[in-house]
Amino acid sequence: MSNHKIFSPLTIGDMHLKNRILLAPLTRGRAGAERIPNSLMAEYYEQRAGAGLLITEATSISEEGIGWIDNPGIYSNAMVEGWRQATTKTQQQETPFVLQMWHCGRASHSDFHHGNLPLSASDVKLNGDEIHTPKGKKSYETPKAMTSDDIQRTVDDYKQAAINALEAGFSGVEIHAANGYLINQFLDSRSNQRTDNYGGSLDNRFRFLQEVVEAVTSIIPAKNVGVRLSPNGVFNDMGAEDFRETFLFVAERLNNYKIGYAHIMDGLAFGFHEKGEPMTLAEFREVYEGVIIGNCGYTLETAKTAVEQGVADAIAFGRPFISNPDLVERFKHGYELAPFDDMAHWYTSGEEGYTDYSVYQS
Repeated sequence: MSNHKIFSPLTIGDMHLKNRILLAPLTRGRAGAERIPNSLMAEYYEQRAGAGLLITEATSISEEGIGWIDNPGIYSNAMVEGWRQATTKTQQQETPFVLQMWHCGRASHSDFHHGNLPLSASDVKLNGDEIHTPKGKKSYETPKAMTSDDIQRTVDDYKQAAINALEAGFSGVEIHAANGYLINQFLDSRSNQRTDNYGGSLDNRFRFLQEVVEAVTSIIPAKNVGVRLSPNGVFNDMGAEDFRETFLFVAERLNNYKIGYAHIMDGLAFGFHEKGEPMTLAEFREVYEGVIIGNCGYTLETAKTAVEQGVADAIAFGRPFISNPDLVERFKHGYELAPFDDMAHWYTSGEEGYTDYSVYQS
């Protein structure tokens, strides 16, 4: 089993991965109210450094981008120093580590923003359950449609976040354009009803992501930058009739920037919008020339098949890594996995359900 291709090395830009089993971004809410990464978080990532590549939990690029309680940020000197604790530990294990850049957009609430409405592509309210805010559960609000100044400021925030990520010691960054957050809100015709240069046509709906990619790659070599997409996802009220056309267009256009990888949530474990047949990695392989990372609901067997067939170069695992910090070793030797369905501690504070999982004892 250990001879399978999924356990073989892979190079993405300047990053040399020892295997093709990656840690997917997992929001865990351990940064506290100040959103400064801490030693507990550093221990968590160090424990999972057997992965070929570590991708941080979604990390806010600015105060405006916040929409989750106690997630980390990358917009202050203290946050940079906090993240350096984790990158130092993972560098010692020669495991590349990238920071996922996050802006929640309308998937937020004015409670996070001193009473100001969250921003989005358009003033289209998220149709969903209540959101957890610092003041308790609240209903989603109709967001403010971003002005050209708002857009430019946000693009600049991504650029500064890239500068900060390098200073913090990260190997690269991943631009979060999935799961119904801000960039996804521009891409999806359901949430983007603009009539200016950022709405309507595929070119226009891609423009915001394009500007973010250009800003980030002006700081970090494109070969060390990834983009995460969720073409099948319904999370945060996503999904439009033209989803297939939209995401194949996005993937094809990303070729122009020679980015390091496309991280595609092709699995349906996060929910499916049912606007047509689910998109597959094989479809993306036909139009995208770079490294493809599959994600969402994979088992070792389905991951091996995707890599064998060449539709994916690597697979990112999320929930199995929560309770199995030594997931790669367990996969490699056929060891039993510890269950990962204890949701009660996914987003709490402290080490319980976070760093207190043990490695396999034979």
